[in-house]
Amino acid sequence: MKVAVFGLGYAGTVSAGCIAKGGHDVWGVDIDAKKVNAVARGRSPVVERGLDDIVAAAVRAGTLHATTDARIALDGAECALICVGTPSTDHGNVDLSHVEAAAEEIGRALATVAHPRDGGLCVVVRSTVPPGTVHGVVAAAVKRTVPAEIKVNVAACPEFLREGTGVDDFFDPPFTVIGVDDAATGATVSQLFSAFDARIRIVPVRTAEALKYACNAFHATKVAFANEIARVFRTMNVDAREVMELFCEDDRLTVAPAYLRPGFAFGGSCLPKDLRALLHLGRMNNVDLPLLAGTIHSNEITISSVVDRVVSARALTVALLGLSFKMQTDDLRESPYVTLAETLIGKGFDVRIHDPIVNPSRLVGTNSAYINAKLPHLRRLLANSATEAISGADVVIVSSSDPAVADALIAKPPPLLLDLNGRLGPDVEALPGYAGCAW
Repeated sequence: MKVAVFGLGYAGTVSAGCIAKGGHDVWGVDIDAKKVNAVARGRSPVVERGLDDIVAAAVRAGTLHATTDARIALDGAECALICVGTPSTDHGNVDLSHVEAAAEEIGRALATVAHPRDGGLCVVVRSTVPPGTVHGVVAAAVKRTVPAEIKVNVAACPEFLREGTGVDDFFDPPFTVIGVDDAATGATVSQLFSAFDARIRIVPVRTAEALKYACNAFHATKVAFANEIARVFRTMNVDAREVMELFCEDDRLTVAPAYLRPGFAFGGSCLPKDLRALLHLGRMNNVDLPLLAGTIHSNEITISSVVDRVVSARALTVALLGLSFKMQTDDLRESPYVTLAETLIGKGFDVRIHDPIVNPSRLVGTNSAYINAKLPHLRRLLANSATEAISGADVVIVSSSDPAVADALIAKPPPLLLDLNGRLGPDVEALPGYAGCAW
């Protein structure tokens, strides 16, 4: 198959690289020339374990290409995957402008393509979108710009790629869910994933659209639940990590242990915005969702409780070790650690930051725009090493479990060490100033 992938962010680049590795002829499309040039040179524009090697190999093999011209990507293509961002609006609704723009671009490009395949083009939405978007926004946008004689089918195929393990998740997913209106479209999209070991489920389009929200809302709820349990038991001198470790052994009723671990707040490019979107859908349909609304409030309390502990320590200088929302990635979008840093700076603390992965010069797209809006002075705050960051700090807040971080803490223990991670090891937890954020 020739496949066009619109959007070269995390989901788009992982999808494009892995599908190209499966033998398809893949063309990544993005308006950001930096991302396109990175892929064209055989390098991933995002930090993701194993992805650089996959992109480089696919480019060398001639199965992966990148362009800013949708016409080149769509000429003779059978599938077009939409993997663009769906951020939140100020009111919590989903901003579908990027999805709609990609669909319109597909329609306009098809009008100039000389020989589209006889079976028509299948437009597959991988982005997380509310039920009704594939037909009401994507299909409608394509029809506004595509010639009537060109056949276009639509489908939904939500991605379940966790940042940091996205490549592994692509090749070994729990399932591949394809939402379609007819068997022929289902067969076309299934062929796209036939080279991978994935259990394929064909469902109605709206079911596929809704599934990602259900999954992410549950994941977000699990994080908040574990932290609420931890806040209660911490006052009773109970280590909630042990409680939840035992709790998660019940694989008959608890379903799965993922996310059920006391720690810091949830964040990232999916959980916050998808939870807000689901709450917005509830409001628009007069459905009360108190647990999910409480989850956002609980997450905010998790952040503010750490701020309160720093304030009560009468500190002046604070070192933050770890900034991205998830270790071993450089994604700063809606990272709770960015919010924490922003809040502490606003309260007048001298904040130093070290993250072994984050390099401001490599941040691109919405990731770069987000950090420029939230922490425009990030470069000035960054320290070159954990040792440099903690030198002279009154409080050290740790979210990274990088070995160099643990070594630095043991070599020069700070007066107060707040552990937001819980994976620093017994040597660090034995330090006199050590305290867990939820245990």
